[in-house]
Amino acid sequence: MQVIPAIDLLDGQCVRLHQGDYDQVTRFSDDPVAQALSWQRQGAQRLHLVDLDGARTGEPVNDAAIKAITAALTIPVQLGGGVRSADRAAELLGCGLERVILGTVALEQPELVAQLAQQHPGRIVVGIDAKNGKVATRGWLTESSTEATELAQRLSGMGIAAIISTDIATDGTLAGPNLTALRAMAEASSVPVIASGGIGTVEHLLSLLSLEPLGVSGVIVGRALYDGRVELAEALAAIGDGRLQDVNPSAPASSTVA
Repeated sequence: MQVIPAIDLLDGQCVRLHQGDYDQVTRFSDDPVAQALSWQRQGAQRLHLVDLDGARTGEPVNDAAIKAITAALTIPVQLGGGVRSADRAAELLGCGLERVILGTVALEQPELVAQLAQQHPGRIVVGIDAKNGKVATRGWLTESSTEATELAQRLSGMGIAAIISTDIATDGTLAGPNLTALRAMAEASSVPVIASGGIGTVEHLLSLLSLEPLGVSGVIVGRALYDGRVELAEALAAIGDGRLQDVNPSAPASSTVA
């Protein structure tokens, strides 16, 4: 299972939102390239970028930062946020990104997902962000009536590379992943699922290993890495062999956030 550090871009800076709320912003760095290089040096095998401006407005505000990051790194980089047309997907892939992530359009224009998956094999990922089990779109500002598992089932047969499953209620909270929701998504999907949201400890990461046989192949970690609650090297070592190494073995197991 891959541990994938996240960089969320807002106005060219590294930030984190609390439960997707643009009014609850924590700024971590004004140099996203330096931050990306730091994660690579610490052993990251992949980097996850989110263009928060793109997600909210659909405008390419952070392209300069995105291009600088992909030019500086040797590990693959994936990006989501505001990818709502074939032209925009092709433009981003041309910037050196390995994969682009479709969010809003996956619900609103599923035919575009199928088209892009065919045009760019192995390079199209769908991000399904859920609030109370329902798909949220447009930077999490709009909640639909579509069940997240229903969308996962529908889209995973279109040739996409993976699904990123985010539970908005746990995102940025450090309270633990929603294992129940992740299990349901993995069972609904025929492609690998990448978990996102709620990771606050190495124990939280280890709790995901029970879902690996169902197809949960990676986990995106953001705030916990920036806060120092999780060290990337420690996380990589723990996930690599499925056990805690230099972590207190008597620490209580985390609870599942419903």
